[in-house]
Amino acid sequence: MNDSTRKLSDHMSFLSRLFQNVAAEKTAAVLPPIATLWREFEEWLAVHWPDGMADLNPGASDEQLRALEAVLGVTLPTHFVECLKIHNGQKGNAGGLFDNSEFLSTDAIVDQWNVWRDLLESGEFEGITSEAEPGVRPDWWNRNWIPFTHNGGGDHYCLDLQPATGRAPGQIITMWHDMGERRIVAASFHSWLADYLASIRAGKIVYSEDFGGLVNSDYVEP
Repeated sequence: MNDSTRKLSDHMSFLSRLFQNVAAEKTAAVLPPIATLWREFEEWLAVHWPDGMADLNPGASDEQLRALEAVLGVTLPTHFVECLKIHNGQKGNAGGLFDNSEFLSTDAIVDQWNVWRDLLESGEFEGITSEAEPGVRPDWWNRNWIPFTHNGGGDHYCLDLQPATGRAPGQIITMWHDMGERRIVAASFHSWLADYLASIRAGKIVYSEDFGGLVNSDYVEP
């Protein structure tokens, strides 16, 4: 990499971080801090699902986070980084924390991302488009879609760091391995986590022994 290319890369990285930070500051003005959301979540888990609480990893180190961004070739949103610094995903010994899907650690994010990258580079998705809603690129998979949950069957919630024109990087989208739907579920990770906690408070997300994790209460028999 020559000096001009390196300077351009550094500048683009700076602009990306700046843009994300501005968006994060606007979101933070109306939402509780990530640490506050996690404290509430931990208190709830301790009462309603102790095994889920015990399955959470300690926070990721700065070294782990730098390594993750280096492998992915992206700058991760500030609030997602804050989240991983509190809990670096799940150990994988209990059910799914988010809609019965595992909350991925830095290592597990790389593992799942590599699966999709290998399929992309092998030409598996050549000529295939998704049924993306406005604001999401119509790719089947995009290397800037970063999975942070996994349901064990190839489906994820992803950070969309390369949205379609008119949308800010960092929105949360669905990614299905066998269906083309790509839907925006939140404008940011911060708002997604806050919405999830609100659903728990409202009793819309509950622990289910049958599913072995946290699920929508509509799926649980009375």
